[in-house]
Amino acid sequence: MRLGGGLLVALAAGAAGAGWWLLAGLVLAAVAAGVTARVPEPGDALVDRVAVAVARPAEVTVYAIAFGAYVFPEHRAAAAAAFVVVVTGAGFAGLEIPTIVVRITGALMLLAGLGLIAVCVAVPPVATVGGGLRPPDFAGVLVAAVIFLPFLRARRGEHAGWRVLLLGGVAVLVAFAALYQLGAVRLGLSLTSLRDLLSAADADALQPLLTVVAVIATVVPALGAGTEVRARAGMPGLAGLAVAVVAAYLLPVLPVLVVAGLATVFELLLGVRARRYSADLH
Repeated sequence: MRLGGGLLVALAAGAAGAGWWLLAGLVLAAVAAGVTARVPEPGDALVDRVAVAVARPAEVTVYAIAFGAYVFPEHRAAAAAAFVVVVTGAGFAGLEIPTIVVRITGALMLLAGLGLIAVCVAVPPVATVGGGLRPPDFAGVLVAAVIFLPFLRARRGEHAGWRVLLLGGVAVLVAFAALYQLGAVRLGLSLTSLRDLLSAADADALQPLLTVVAVIATVVPALGAGTEVRARAGMPGLAGLAVAVVAAYLLPVLPVLVVAGLATVFELLLGVRARRYSADLH
């Protein structure tokens, strides 16, 4: 479910920096998320709680910016800030979405992604300017991998690694379809590039459906993040959510994506440290 909310804005950010090499960044992020699927969650030490208090609110800020841009474009900043207050506040207060609902909405997001791929590939793209494959920009590829990692990060469970690789494959296909239809330059120009994608594919009739998808893809994972902040971070998490309100109102999406990605990397390092410490004890 996190992946859908991330794709709404991360595709444009990744394409702006990496062009067609965005695909390589996505593959790298999927492999990294799959390999680390069995890494345990950080523990209860202060540094672990602070890591959660940075990572989850940063992800929520991404969802909030996406929500504001796609659902209330004329009042994007105010809608994003209100999103953080209402949705994560509800999650922090203990409101939880039943697991069956999460699974159903996740399946719907997957179907929506596959449908988008089909629409984009079926319609020949218009000529694009400057969107060809340029020499690899390794910094751009690395940034693309970092900004997608939080949304491909595995929940622990049976076959978690394989699920991550499957979702990563879908994300690569969606990115390819978007690049094929719009070109790297046009894809990277707009925060709401998926709206441009539907227009380019002569599918403007699906714009209301995209709005519904944007609501589901942002609200559901943000609620989950609010619940996780309460359970794992406590009061530092509440401070993180307060910062997220300001960030959602003031900041562009790229720095927020980078913060979320780097915080996820730090979380994974803490998880590796915790696993090694547990192994030493046994």
